[in-house]
Amino acid sequence: MTVRTLHKHYKWELLGLLCCAFFLHQADRAIFGVVLSSIKADLHLTNSQVGLLGTALFVAMALMMPLAGYVGDVFNRKWIVTCSLTFWSAATFCTGLTNGVIGLLFLRSFATALGESFYAPAAYPLLAAFHKATRTIAMSIHQTSLYISLMISGVLAGYIGDHWGWRAAFFLYGGAGILLAGVFVFRLHGAPENGKDTEGPAQRVSPRVAFAILLRTPTAVLITVSYTAVVLVYNGSVIWAPTFLREKYGLTMALAGGLAMFCQYLTSMLGVLLGGMLSDRMVRTRPKFRLQLQSTFMFLCAPAILLMGLAGNLTLTCCGIAALGLCQGIYQSNTPASLFDVIEPRYRSSALGVEIMIAFLIGSVSPWLLGRFRDAFGDVPGLSYGFAAFAGVYVLGGLAVLLALLFTFHRDRCIEAE
Repeated sequence: MTVRTLHKHYKWELLGLLCCAFFLHQADRAIFGVVLSSIKADLHLTNSQVGLLGTALFVAMALMMPLAGYVGDVFNRKWIVTCSLTFWSAATFCTGLTNGVIGLLFLRSFATALGESFYAPAAYPLLAAFHKATRTIAMSIHQTSLYISLMISGVLAGYIGDHWGWRAAFFLYGGAGILLAGVFVFRLHGAPENGKDTEGPAQRVSPRVAFAILLRTPTAVLITVSYTAVVLVYNGSVIWAPTFLREKYGLTMALAGGLAMFCQYLTSMLGVLLGGMLSDRMVRTRPKFRLQLQSTFMFLCAPAILLMGLAGNLTLTCCGIAALGLCQGIYQSNTPASLFDVIEPRYRSSALGVEIMIAFLIGSVSPWLLGRFRDAFGDVPGLSYGFAAFAGVYVLGGLAVLLALLFTFHRDRCIEAE
């Protein structure tokens, strides 16, 4: 095992590196929704086929997550993150070369999913290992890279699609990820031990225990239900929201993509930073504060998405999207920190992998479901009704966190040394 002394500010360098990776992790998914109209026209896809492509991506990711989580607890997380970034970026680049639904299904859905699935179960515990007292704010900053990615991609991918075609967007983002992976080889380090980097494998854990740890922890199960609600709505909206705005209000591809991303994710970014700073301060004296915050703002997501789906003009629709973004951001500021509060450090990759698997398996149906709504009720009304129906999903998610807060958290809490 190689041991290397790290500089005292390395934990913030690590955060910056992972933010860059997460930027591309989310952008490589988001650009598909932004240039979707061009892809449909060029490759002659139906609404159901488009929904199937999105659903296949999330199902494939979900099925890989338990393995990705276990690998993250057993092997060096630096190399897992680096290889993950390389693989999904190469798949994204090659997506620009496809000429039909089969090629999109293989490259955009399956190959991209294989690469992306290994990122989160390794990256979040790696970040948590370096950030203890600053864990929530570090994860909140990491989360902001998602929102920045979606906002920039909403405009940039739309602009590229309007001027150079949808394929160019995949070439740009895929190439950027491959270059970043080269930086990771030299600058990313493994989990710290007494201020040093260890390049060897992590402590070996039992696969049976690793896979069962989340399911044996009631609070973790309830948090997973809540997270599943968020993923279900997110997976559908990231694919269909730009199309919804473009078709309902007659916008250009770039403007629809920009509004869909900026209205929601600018407020989400503000919410996640606010929630992160507040949580790190309050949780020291109020251990239940994370769950209190998550439950409150999960419930508030319900009226926000109702307004988004049913509003009769662009201004009100954008207000609904912005309110939804703020509430989601505050909720997500404590994801996955709230899960780590009830899971031992050595099992965190596995627990996170199982949580994401469950959330993405269930959440994967939403792109296909919204496509079916369009086929059944018409293009614009179908999306309006579909988004409005997601309000009930948020209510169920809020109830799950509330149950954990009231009945299980005090028994399951894992107290970690600073």
